[in-house]
Amino acid sequence: MEEGYIHSDINVEASKADRSVWLMKCPPVVSKAWQSSAASASADSPPVSKVVVSLDLLQPDDSSALQFTMEMAGSEIVNIPKSYSLNMSKDFVPMGIFSESNQGVFLIWSLNPLSFRILDVLIILFATCVYNTKFSFKGRVAVEGKVEHKFDMKPHHANIEEYRKMCRERTNKSMVKNRQIQVLNNDRGVHMRPMPGMMGFITSNSKDKKKAAPVKGADMKRTRRDRGELEDIMFKLFERQPNWTLKQLVQETDQPPQFLKEILNELCVYNKRGTNQGTYELKPEYKKSVEDTDAET
Repeated sequence: MEEGYIHSDINVEASKADRSVWLMKCPPVVSKAWQSSAASASADSPPVSKVVVSLDLLQPDDSSALQFTMEMAGSEIVNIPKSYSLNMSKDFVPMGIFSESNQGVFLIWSLNPLSFRILDVLIILFATCVYNTKFSFKGRVAVEGKVEHKFDMKPHHANIEEYRKMCRERTNKSMVKNRQIQVLNNDRGVHMRPMPGMMGFITSNSKDKKKAAPVKGADMKRTRRDRGELEDIMFKLFERQPNWTLKQLVQETDQPPQFLKEILNELCVYNKRGTNQGTYELKPEYKKSVEDTDAET
């Protein structure tokens, strides 16, 4: 055979190939209601809904004269609309329905591209070649029919309020936060150890863990002292040694550098050159007052 085709000895049951089937796209809430009704019913095929066909006899040739409405037979879901409008589509690709006995799964395949007939047993091979799909059928494969009408469901205008209420409840449920933030008391990372296969994960007790940078003194907020009190402290510091840098005075007084500069500009002289370059020393008049104070003591 040509490349892209496969050999298969699958036998397809085609006794129902000419049966007309309606393909209907329904909301998830309707599908759940049907599954729930089928599971709880004792009969093999319980009625889940009924379709009402309305025809306008005054305009039988008009496309809009034929109206389809579906009414739910019963539903356990609260606030689900009971009546739906079925909008029929006339322009759609020809399709067939297939099933597998042990799976109960229906497969819908398009029959249009190569104009295969629905009775052709090679339709499975055609679908495999066109869609590059690998089938693994284990049960009986059967053709369930060909799609004659395609419908889209939407809530009937008479039940639009129920549908809005259902949408609001669904929105409110989706907004409920299920996730929670939990504070771990164990700060050694026992609950965050890497799983096998995880790469590049650094544990809390790793030797390569970066140490937190200490807060620099310049980044700390300092409170200004009283001006007279700070001047007394400055005089005592200059009694201890004659020359100080600004950094040393900030560390000794624990004062903001800008505020300290204001005091230094009044009391001291800044050495721009010489052996004491970059340091402050008391002005001559303040040196004398300090010396006089020492003499008195």
